[in-house]
Amino acid sequence: MTEDSLRPLVAEALGTLLLVATVVGSGIMAQRLFHGTDSSDGLVLLANTAATAAGLLALILCFAPISGSHFNPAVSLAAFWEGRLSRREASAFGLAQMVGALGGTLFAHLMFSAPLLQISHHARPEWPMLLSEFTATFALVVVIRGTRNQALAPFAVAGIIAAGYWFTPSTSFANPAVTLARAFTDSFTGIRPMDVPGFMAAQFLGALAATVLFRWMQPPEALPAVVSD
Repeated sequence: MTEDSLRPLVAEALGTLLLVATVVGSGIMAQRLFHGTDSSDGLVLLANTAATAAGLLALILCFAPISGSHFNPAVSLAAFWEGRLSRREASAFGLAQMVGALGGTLFAHLMFSAPLLQISHHARPEWPMLLSEFTATFALVVVIRGTRNQALAPFAVAGIIAAGYWFTPSTSFANPAVTLARAFTDSFTGIRPMDVPGFMAAQFLGALAATVLFRWMQPPEALPAVVSD
């Protein structure tokens, strides 16, 4: 592996690590600050939303020139389906994102002196949760593909994630790597391991649906060619 091929993978791993650390860490901080107050759940969600959207925006702007700032296996898989990433690149991106996401959860626990290894007990089992994850990921990929002005794309992505925290009952995970990592934090942002497969399946289906839609709205010949495996 050359340095040129390694740099995007490091960017994806580091960006995903910092994203998950932001999600989990802001949830822990908000829980501690608002514990026992009136409407504490709403305040925690509001703080978690603001921190996640701001962090995501900054990370996309930082790493976009290096890797495209996917930080999300569903986004990388959509890029593969569209021919913008090779199979090898998409697989490597997904692995880097998964490793980075798990590292982000552990790093957040370290910063807050919480038990390093945790298993979430936060149940998210109902079918509306799966529908909301399909919808959140569909909306995310639609925004990524549909934003014509690439200079505005980071703001659009951060915006749809912030909105998804409030218009979906699952609070818009919209990311298989983040979903897996959040199974290992027993905090506000966690999800039970048994609920993870359903979330991940819904997310990949949402990404596929958005990709199919845009393959019709914007034919493949309009997309740049991919480097072969």
